[in-house]
Amino acid sequence: MTTIAAILKHKGYDVASVRPDVTIADVARLLTGRRIGAVVVQDAAEHLLGIVSERDIVHALAANGATALEMTAGQLMTRTLQTATPAMTIPEAMTVMTTGRFRHLPVVEHGALLGIVSIGDIVKARIMEQDQEVDSLRAYVAGAA
Repeated sequence: MTTIAAILKHKGYDVASVRPDVTIADVARLLTGRRIGAVVVQDAAEHLLGIVSERDIVHALAANGATALEMTAGQLMTRTLQTATPAMTIPEAMTVMTTGRFRHLPVVEHGALLGIVSIGDIVKARIMEQDQEVDSLRAYVAGAA
């Protein structure tokens, strides 16, 4: 069974992060520039404080108009985070993300942020697992014939 560690090994451990005082306008520019859907918010000691996603920005814009862009990441971030461990399996991650209705899952081990996985990463890994299972079954059937 594929784990989050395998996904991070393949995609890398780079995580876009911002400090809590960064404006939402700057967060939006970072998201656009890196073509990503979320950034983690960390303090100067790199403690994980929260996450800001595209969805958070859209909700803030709908509620506050253009003044939302002047808000800070610390004001807008989701503070109660679900996290994954490297040992978490793909089905476990899918369940956590589906139940919580979010698309980005920070990966933490021993209090340290290791990476982040998106629902796209999870789906891609699951499809690769299924392709391998199909190939194994085809080889088995061909060998048994």
